[in-house]
Amino acid sequence: MKDRSAKNLRKSMVRGSNEHESRLHEHDGDIMTLATKEVISVPPSTSIKEAAEKMVNHKIRRLPITDPGSEKLLGILTSMDILNFLGGGEKFNIMEEKHHDNFLTAINEPIRQIMTREVKFMTHKDSIVECVIEMLNSNVGAFPIVDNENNRKLIGIITERDFVLAMAGILTDELVEDFMTKKVITTTLGTPIEGSSKIMVRNKLRRIPILGKEEKAAHPEEELVGIVTSDDILKFFADNKLFTKMESKSGLEILNRKISEIMEKEVSTVEPSTRLGDLCKLLNERDLGGVPVVKNSEVIGIITEQDVLKAIRTTSK
Repeated sequence: MKDRSAKNLRKSMVRGSNEHESRLHEHDGDIMTLATKEVISVPPSTSIKEAAEKMVNHKIRRLPITDPGSEKLLGILTSMDILNFLGGGEKFNIMEEKHHDNFLTAINEPIRQIMTREVKFMTHKDSIVECVIEMLNSNVGAFPIVDNENNRKLIGIITERDFVLAMAGILTDELVEDFMTKKVITTTLGTPIEGSSKIMVRNKLRRIPILGKEEKAAHPEEELVGIVTSDDILKFFADNKLFTKMESKSGLEILNRKISEIMEKEVSTVEPSTRLGDLCKLLNERDLGGVPVVKNSEVIGIITEQDVLKAIRTTSK
C-alpha cells in the first residue's frame, strides 16, 4: 500500500511542464534535485543575537547547528525557537530567571541553550516522496540532509518552499478553499510582541492575521488590517537600532511593544476559488509562506506552504 501511494504521489508531482518533470524524478535518492546544497550553518557557540541576525540577513527561517570541525549535524535553530525565547514558551526562563530580565545579557547566550537538539533529518539516499510524507507526519517545515545516519555530515537542506516552487502552475484543478485552514486564529492591534509569540508557539503558527477598525471606516466591523509573522518578530529582534532606543536593559520593555509597530500593513490575500498552482506562484513571487483567504472583506481561512504539501499527498491517493 505504501509503495502504491508513493508511486501515485510521484505522478502527481511530475505532471505539468517538462521543466518540472526534469526536476522531479521517480527514483530513490532524488531528494537532492530539489534541495539547497550550499547550506548556511553555525556552531553551537554562536550567540542568540548573532544567529538571529544571520537568519534575517540571509532570509532563512532555520539554521542548522554543526560541529565546526566535522560539520556533523548537532541540532537546528528555527524562528520558533527564538520566539519561544522571546516570551513564547519555556525558553523565556533563560531571560526571566537566569538573567533576571536583562535583555542585553540574555541575547548573548549561546544558541545551544535554545536550539532543537532532537532534529529530524533526511539522507541523500532518500526520495522526494519520502520527504513529503515525513515532513507532513512530523509537522516540520524543513529537513537538513546528511551524508549518512552515522556521520551526519550536513550536505543540504530541503524546505516546504522548495516543493511550492516545484508545484507552481501545476496544481491547476485544486482550489484554495478545499485545502485552507478554516479555523483562523487572529489577534488585534494592541497585542504585545510577547503575546504574539505565545500565540505562535502554543499553536505552532508562523503568522497571525490582525483585525482592527480602519480610521473613518464605513462600517463598524473589524477588518483585516495587517499580519504579523515569525519573520517580522525575528527582524525586530535582530534590528540593531532597537538597542539604541532602549531606556533600560529590561526584556519586558522590548516584549511589551505592540505588534502594530512591526506588522505588515500591506497584506497579500487570495480568494477561496484561487487555484493552488496560482497560489504557489504568488507565494514564490512575494516570498511568502502563507496568506489569509478573504471573501467579501472577511477572513474565512488561511493557506500555507504546508497546506500545499497536504494537497500534493491528497491528490496522489
